[in-house]
Amino acid sequence: MSEIDVYKEWLGIPEGIRPPDHYTLLRLVQFEDDVEKVRANYRKLNAHVRKYATGQFLIRSQELLNEMAKAMLCLTDPDGKVEYDRSLGRETPQSDDDEPRTVLQYLVSRNLIKRGQVSEIEHFAEARGLSHRDAVIQMKLVEAPDACRALASELRLSYVDLEDMLPDDSVLDKVPRRVIRKHACLPLFEDRGVLLVACSDEPSHELEEEIRLRCSLPMRPVLAVPRAINQAISKYYAPGMREDGGAVAESAVKPTGKKDSKPEKPKKTAAAPKPTGKSTPLTDEQKRERLMVTAIASCWSTIGTIAAFYFANGQSVSFLQIIFGAVIGAAVFGMMKVTWAK
Repeated sequence: MSEIDVYKEWLGIPEGIRPPDHYTLLRLVQFEDDVEKVRANYRKLNAHVRKYATGQFLIRSQELLNEMAKAMLCLTDPDGKVEYDRSLGRETPQSDDDEPRTVLQYLVSRNLIKRGQVSEIEHFAEARGLSHRDAVIQMKLVEAPDACRALASELRLSYVDLEDMLPDDSVLDKVPRRVIRKHACLPLFEDRGVLLVACSDEPSHELEEEIRLRCSLPMRPVLAVPRAINQAISKYYAPGMREDGGAVAESAVKPTGKKDSKPEKPKKTAAAPKPTGKSTPLTDEQKRERLMVTAIASCWSTIGTIAAFYFANGQSVSFLQIIFGAVIGAAVFGMMKVTWAK
C-alpha cells in the first residue's frame, strides 16, 4: 500500500508543495501576524492529528506533530518569524513597535491585570526579590501559563505548552539527566540548524555552551511553565532512562573558548579490582585496609571486655581483669590476621 498524503488526508491541504510552508501547514493566511491565532490553530490541529497516533500511523503522526510544533514555535518567535517570512519573499514585515515590551505591559494589554495594580506588583516583587512573572503568580493575580507568555513576550521568545509536545527521543538522548536537572530545561527537537530547548527562564551562557558542545548545534530557547518542565523531566528522564546520555564525554564538555575545538575522547580508567577468592592473593592496598580493620576490631574487643567487668563489679575493675581484656583483644587480632587479613 502506497503511503498516504497526510497533509491532504488529515489536514485538508490541497495537493502541491510537500512539505507545505508553515502557514499552509497550520491553515493560516500567508504571513499571519496574530500570535494567538497561530497558537489556536496549532492546538486545534494538534488535537486532530493525535487521533491518528495509533497502529500503522503512529510514526507518521509523530512526525507530523513535530512538524506542526516547529512551525508554531517559528511563527510565534518574533525574530524567527521575521527571518522565516523573508525567506518566503516578504519584504516589509509588520512592525511590532506597539507590542508590549515588559511582563506587566503584556498583562495589562490583555486585561489580565489592571493598570492600577502595576505599582503594587512592583513593590511586592522588589520586597521579596522576585521577578514580575513570579510576583503575579504568588499574588494569585495571573495563572502560570499567562505569566509565562508575558515573560516570553518580554524576552522575544516563543511560549510552549509541553502537554502538546512530543520531544524527539534522539535529541533527548544527547543531553544527560545531570545537565537537564541542573538547568531545569528540556530538549525538544532540531529545527533548521538549531536545537529547540524548553526553559523556565532566559537560559544561561553555560547552558548554551553545554548544548553547543554536546549536540554540535546552537540552541534556541522557548519558554514553558516551570512545573510543566519538572513534570516532563520526571517523565522523559525517569530513573533508568538515558542514564549515560550525552553525545560528548563529561570531560569534554568544559568550555575551551575556541569555537572549533573538538571534544576529547574519554580516557580509559583502570578497572576496579575484582572480588578476591580463596586462590586470589590480596593486593598490598587490600592487605593494609584489612589489617587496619583487624586492629580496630581487636581494640574494641579489649575495651568491650574491660567495660563488661567494670559494670559487673559496680564500676570497678581489677588489674587481672584488664590483662584478661587485653588477652581477648590479642586473640581476636590473631584470629582475624590468620583467617581474613593474611
